[in-house]
Amino acid sequence: MAGETLPGVDDGRAREDPRVVLHVDMDCFYAACERLREPELRGEPLVVGMGYESGETFGAVATASYEAREYGVESAQPISQALDRLPRVEAASNPAEAGYYRPVDIDYYESVAAEVKEILHDCADVVREVSVDEAYLDVTDRTSWQTTPDGDRTLAEGFARHVKQRIGREVGVTASVGVAPNMSAAKVASDHDKPDGLVVVEPGDVRSFLDPLSVEEVHGVGPVTARALDEMGVETAGDLAAADPEEIASTFGARGRELHSRARGVDDREVTPAGRPKSLSRESAFAEATADDEKKREVVSALAADVAERARNRGAMYRTIGIKVIVPPYDVNTRERSLSGPVDEPALVEDVAFDLLSEFEDDAARKVGVRVSNLSFTDADQSSLDGWESAAAESASDGERSTGTEKDRTEFDDSAESPPTLTDFDAEADGDANADGGEDADGAAEADSRDGQASLGRFE
Repeated sequence: MAGETLPGVDDGRAREDPRVVLHVDMDCFYAACERLREPELRGEPLVVGMGYESGETFGAVATASYEAREYGVESAQPISQALDRLPRVEAASNPAEAGYYRPVDIDYYESVAAEVKEILHDCADVVREVSVDEAYLDVTDRTSWQTTPDGDRTLAEGFARHVKQRIGREVGVTASVGVAPNMSAAKVASDHDKPDGLVVVEPGDVRSFLDPLSVEEVHGVGPVTARALDEMGVETAGDLAAADPEEIASTFGARGRELHSRARGVDDREVTPAGRPKSLSRESAFAEATADDEKKREVVSALAADVAERARNRGAMYRTIGIKVIVPPYDVNTRERSLSGPVDEPALVEDVAFDLLSEFEDDAARKVGVRVSNLSFTDADQSSLDGWESAAAESASDGERSTGTEKDRTEFDDSAESPPTLTDFDAEADGDANADGGEDADGAAEADSRDGQASLGRFE
């Protein structure tokens, strides 16, 4: 990959310039997380799901690595079909034609996703988190569609490459990124060159980019809608764009008008956050696991200052201060302490973080993090240290060390939505079918045939 750049922005650009929207979609995210935990699984066919253990009679594939897909294993597929096409290594007569199966570990995946979200929120002022592995970013104020001095690329492409590289370097998973002047085109672009893709659709090229694509690739068109359109002679996005909008609307209603507009590259929706953050955090990985307590404290100090500054900049006070310590191979430990009331005290964040970190004295750490949560966004006078010192109480998690799926349920994330459940991981899990295309005309949620995590709830 080309050298990293973080392009500047020409402050004199016209305000009416087209927006710069990124759609970031993690590649086979559950499988990528499992490979973080077990690096030896890289390059091997890998299926993440449930119901494959002996004696279990029901289950489904949550996601399948690209290597597993070569054997016909797909997301949302019954696990029995997956096992027929790709036997487990442990039970296969020919291990060379077999794959590895791992159970769904939502807590762990959310922990890794939180690291990605931290990068996204650092790179953009406006982030819309769609699901555990997908988000839209409006970076219009961070970059532009202008070309670099050598004319080799747009500044927007360089910025998107920077985001991709940070995710890969700091988290260890790959993302496909689409860059376009609107949300639906950016979504299509991110799906266009998976895995590890970067597709840029400049404002003047949206229609020519979409026209030759299958109509099913238009954002919001699923298999049922695609079949109905095919019966009308509409096979490509270009066909849909050229179709009579009244005829499309008579068949699909208001949603048909929206799909017709998207096929023409028209999408006026703004990228809007789902809500205020539940927590703010920062994490940092060491080049290699270290047991040097001074080095750990130095990093935690910097993280605590950064988190406290972010909270102050957002007008947020916090009632809970916590840390995360990841020890080899990838055991996630969280500790937190609740205060008697909301405060805005940077020095206190560091003091509590150091106190919690002391439990891990002499332990090797791969990564450390600091979080403030139970946020309060009010204009009331901030609480002081005096109010905390007399009544601070440790949370129930202080007394136990938790690893893997046993860790604290509260994750290090910036999401304002409740932690997702197994039924939340459709290709689009935004809850607004018309806005983000998560439902087909028949009302059934669709799995993304390219890379989405399956919604296991459909098999219940």
